[in-house]
Amino acid sequence: MIRSRAALAAICLVAITAPAAAQSMPGMDMSGVTTPKPPDKSEDTAAAKAKHPAKPTSSTAKQKGAAPKGAAIDDRNGMDHSAMPGMEMPAGTKPHAQDADHSSMPGMTNSPSAEAGSQQPMQSMPGMQIPGDSSGMAGMSTENAQQTGTALEAGDAPAPAVPTDHAADRAYPPQEMAMARHHLQEHHGGEDFYQVLLNVAEVQFHNSDDGYRWAGQAWFGGDLHRLFVKTEGEGAFHNGLESAEVQALYSRAIGPYFYLQAGARQDVGPSPKRTYATAGFEGLAPEFFEVEGAAFLSNTGDLLARLEGYYNQRITQRLVLQPRVELNFTAQNVRENKLGSGLSNAELGLRLRYEIRREFAPYLGVSWNRTFGDTAEFVRSDGGSVTSFSVVAGIRAWF
Repeated sequence: MIRSRAALAAICLVAITAPAAAQSMPGMDMSGVTTPKPPDKSEDTAAAKAKHPAKPTSSTAKQKGAAPKGAAIDDRNGMDHSAMPGMEMPAGTKPHAQDADHSSMPGMTNSPSAEAGSQQPMQSMPGMQIPGDSSGMAGMSTENAQQTGTALEAGDAPAPAVPTDHAADRAYPPQEMAMARHHLQEHHGGEDFYQVLLNVAEVQFHNSDDGYRWAGQAWFGGDLHRLFVKTEGEGAFHNGLESAEVQALYSRAIGPYFYLQAGARQDVGPSPKRTYATAGFEGLAPEFFEVEGAAFLSNTGDLLARLEGYYNQRITQRLVLQPRVELNFTAQNVRENKLGSGLSNAELGLRLRYEIRREFAPYLGVSWNRTFGDTAEFVRSDGGSVTSFSVVAGIRAWF
């Protein structure tokens, strides 16, 4: 009996001193907390045991998940924190230290819908860095954050070398694999194409003598290397062919839209026949202007140049308006061909075509031609007109 009373007194002493210890914890403001009144010493032993149960047996501890034997028992698990400032607990929550609501603490949230045992992502607290969480890293600048992954600045390092080893050569004959790679490249960008374009094929109606004119080209090759054949000429129905030429040019792509060209030009017809070394360019200028230019050096040392261009303005899906200009220059007087130095002649034309098909389109238009300088003097001396205006009708075709 004496031992029972001594144990009861020790338990009461612990129950009295536990709230006081909680109030004196460093850093905790316990203002407004009501200290529970110590139990009356006059309670009977049965009531004291009901309020402060004795240490459970081993079987009872296993059923309730109690701490193993020898582990310290935290008597504060039964504390009521609801009255502490910033420690309010939602209704229905057990007043247990493990289930305390930390939602009011800075940087801490507690989802009421989280199930027991589920892992909730920890929110960053002020001054706290969580491994793997870049959102809360202190001292990390926005500039450093943007220069990661694919947001790195473009550099000027050379491109990596093209791999020369082929794993398939270890299992198959290298000669057969080389042929297979050749065909693969040929059919995926290395094919050869061709086109025949008759850009101008027309009859010219003017005051003096009606005539005709043609200008076209054909090419064969791939994306980088092509062989061009160009021809143009004009004449009159009563006087016959006046001038004609044929060019054979090698073309090398220097970009997505332009070719450099070099080759030879041969003049045919009644005029003095000349052979020229030719160098020029051809391509698609900004705003979709088709342009080409060339310089010609004859076997007699005459130097000529030509610049021409046109633009296809689509009015409807089938109706296309094409303005066209051509300029010819001569470095010196060439009396045999009746050409003067400087700008020898210029032609401006405007043609409206109707595309029955993309490959075939008849057109109507007008053409204005003017000679300049010494070339105009040669024309006057022969009794010709330095200016001519024509109405033209023809076809434009390609295949």
